[in-house]
Amino acid sequence: MSSSAFLVNDSKYGFLKQLGLSEKNAGVYDGAWKGSGEVVTSVNPSNGKPIAQVVQGTLQEYNDTVAKSNQAWSTWVDMPAPHRGEIVRQIGDELRKNLEPLGKLVSLEMGKILPEGIGEVQEYVDICDYAAGLSRMLEGKILPSERPGHVLMEQWNPLGTIGIISAFNFPVAVYGWNNAIALTCGNTMVWKGAPTTPLCSVATTKIVASVLERNGLPGSICALVCGGADIGNAMANDKRLPLVSFTGSTPVGSKVGVAVQSRFGKSLLELGGNNAIIVADDADIEMVVRATVFACAGTAGQRCTTTRRLILHEKVHDEVVARLVKSYGQIVSRIGDSLEPNTLLGPLHSKVGVDNYMNTIEEAKKLGGKIEFGGKVIPREGNFVEPTIISGLPANSPVVMRETFAPIVYALKASSMDDAIAINNSVEQGLSSSVFTQNIANIFKWLGPKGSDCGIVNVNIPTNGAEIGGAFGGEKATGGGRESGSDSWKQYMRRSTVTINYTKELPLAQGIKFE
Repeated sequence: MSSSAFLVNDSKYGFLKQLGLSEKNAGVYDGAWKGSGEVVTSVNPSNGKPIAQVVQGTLQEYNDTVAKSNQAWSTWVDMPAPHRGEIVRQIGDELRKNLEPLGKLVSLEMGKILPEGIGEVQEYVDICDYAAGLSRMLEGKILPSERPGHVLMEQWNPLGTIGIISAFNFPVAVYGWNNAIALTCGNTMVWKGAPTTPLCSVATTKIVASVLERNGLPGSICALVCGGADIGNAMANDKRLPLVSFTGSTPVGSKVGVAVQSRFGKSLLELGGNNAIIVADDADIEMVVRATVFACAGTAGQRCTTTRRLILHEKVHDEVVARLVKSYGQIVSRIGDSLEPNTLLGPLHSKVGVDNYMNTIEEAKKLGGKIEFGGKVIPREGNFVEPTIISGLPANSPVVMRETFAPIVYALKASSMDDAIAINNSVEQGLSSSVFTQNIANIFKWLGPKGSDCGIVNVNIPTNGAEIGGAFGGEKATGGGRESGSDSWKQYMRRSTVTINYTKELPLAQGIKFE
């Protein structure tokens, strides 16, 4: 392949060299850049053209990198938490300086539109700010002891070196959630990004590494190993990694979870989501339509929180579908290259995604589904498909019960709020959910023990677009992990229950006498 074929050498994409990328990039960082494994070519999903290449790591390089990150932990953990927070703050500042070029890279390599690409980097900046503040607020409890002259308390300590495996759809932000919080807690880390977004992994690591190196700290505090399933399997089975954070599909995540548990490690799983919006008969339909268009079609349906099921009260079903069809008709004219400013809907990330889209459309039609809008691959270069609305299927139809990572939404009918909640909870995943209603009784039923069984339970907003201040994650086959805000920091630490006796007596708990 000639040098002129790579977009990195095209002046239109000058931001790539601004990020330190070249035609061929080392994909392993442990304080120095290296890599002697398979050479992979990153492709722009908007036009199928090669962007640049990355040399992945070998298993030997992975093992060496983990060893170096383990060694760096001794330096990092000795820093007081507020000092660690200062380093994280500087990482956030360095990301701010690179907000636009890194956001453009996310858009170019993943395929999401430019405002979303920049927004993804902003999310990493925000979590750095959050983690810097957290560094002065990591807390434990002091509890009442039943024994005189004793103190009962909890102590939280970092785990050590953790593994982070992230997915293609958020190639920067998911690492950022883990990276910023885990650093503040005192951990070092080894990151394996998605094999199809390696340039995002390399560019992000270069930014983080520049801060570490400027402060005289080992670069292996935040190490990187680009690679495929062999590296991921090694991480899941590596006893040197007490925690593995995995973001990806439910089938792969279930294997990762079992592998990590078999060695008594901890896993933080962020897996699939067959998310639903319930629309009650008293809902503000204008709000519903505005919220639903982005929730269903935004990011070409490739968010784990994308709305895949619309559970519509039978009284408003036809109106909502008709208005959605009209809105969809307005956005198809703005399907295009993810970097173009007028684009509202970019491509699917890969040809595999296009195949899954078409297979799902065909299955839905065979099962009796009616294509209200879309349902076709767009005949142009790149991986473009039409956003699709399908009605007429029962809620328990196999194709409805299965998550498809594409802009396909099923319009389902419900006869009551209880019926709608049962449909919401009927799928194996439990990530995000929402209800649109003005009825206070509906709201509190939805939030209560007989309501949504998801980790994210919204009211009058869509299923996507979570803020960093809350814990992000889901239940059931979504994995149960929590990242980002609230007390998610506890996932990156171990808890010790401590009893201190400051007397000369030795009373036993529960009043036991052993004399």
